[in-house]
Amino acid sequence: MMSHITAADEAIIPYQKEGVKKDIDHTVVAIDENDARKLFMIARNRLVNINHWHEYAKPVTAVFRLTDGFGNEVDRTVETGDHLRIDLPGPGNAEGGGYDWVRVEAIEDRSAPDGPAEYVAFRVRPTSDPKKQGENVAHFLNDHSTSTFVLMRDGREVTAAVFSRNEVANTETTAITDKVRNTVVAATAVLGFSNIQWKNLVKGILDNL
Repeated sequence: MMSHITAADEAIIPYQKEGVKKDIDHTVVAIDENDARKLFMIARNRLVNINHWHEYAKPVTAVFRLTDGFGNEVDRTVETGDHLRIDLPGPGNAEGGGYDWVRVEAIEDRSAPDGPAEYVAFRVRPTSDPKKQGENVAHFLNDHSTSTFVLMRDGREVTAAVFSRNEVANTETTAITDKVRNTVVAATAVLGFSNIQWKNLVKGILDNL
């Protein structure tokens, strides 16, 4: 799969060192390069507008909300330093006020409408609840884990992808209930929950345009 994302700067996707690795992608082949450019622009807008992901990733398995660095909800495109507040089905994360949290730590934007290829990508990592005074990770995965969201155009092909790296359950939390919950949710994710979520997202970003 990595060889297919030839235009993307692979430095934004961390090396796999531990835990689980996943590559989820969906490709649409346009009629010609002009149509591919139009498709990329529309899909790019969908990717970077986090608050609308649930409209495309159907059936919905999680709801994402974009917040600033202090945890305040914002309605705009994603920026470095923002947080994503994740509402998963089932018991919530006590450390995160009932939610799981990730921080946007890197964005690569190589949009080039007149060129043969272009891409945009951003990487998130589990983090603490930005509304709390503390450093405990509020996510079912630990902070070695990352997810990188990529949209690229190469000629007539437009591909949306999610690269998950180093996924390990977060068992370093102080709350016993969170330890149990995180272990169960992480195991469920490994068994396919997150695959369904990301497959729905990458297809939803590119389909029905």
